[in-house]
Amino acid sequence: MATKENPETVPTDARESGTGKGHATPSRKEREAANKRPLVPDDRRAAAKANRATVAAERERARIGMAAGDERYLPRRDRGPQRKFVRDYVDARWNIGELMVPLMLIVIVMTFADTVYVSGLSLAELGVISMWAFIILVFIDGYVLNFLIRRRVKQKFGVENLERGLGWYAAMRALQLRPMRMPKPQVRRGQSPE
Repeated sequence: MATKENPETVPTDARESGTGKGHATPSRKEREAANKRPLVPDDRRAAAKANRATVAAERERARIGMAAGDERYLPRRDRGPQRKFVRDYVDARWNIGELMVPLMLIVIVMTFADTVYVSGLSLAELGVISMWAFIILVFIDGYVLNFLIRRRVKQKFGVENLERGLGWYAAMRALQLRPMRMPKPQVRRGQSPE
């Protein structure tokens, strides 16, 4: 520290004392020149093509991650250990709802055959009756699935940790054809979920 009696101890250069920034302040012109970038690239088509390729690669990585069940790429409704358990439980069992789409296609074809009669009923009427009977079976299967899911999740994760909407989540997954489900099934049929 400098005193009035000893003026030689005052450092003459800031660089010697280790303080200061060690270089001159750039002028405004130099700063603007350093920040100057073109708003539009020289070759707009090449830049757009490179941007499309980058976006497509990112989208493909997200699609593969989602199909594999990677938590980072899953939508919010599919995240968490309870949702994964429900997905595995639904994928491991046979669900009546999986047959809904093929049956509906058959019923649509049957409605065009209203001139063909089988035991007093037209084929179209039989198709509609079978469709309603199948829908009732799907509702019963969904109710049973909801009951089983809630019981298994309570056993595995505890009653106080039970998430809302797991039964509905399971029912909607059970209605989809197995190859069309996203994330893709991670367990075989009959395999017990962990």
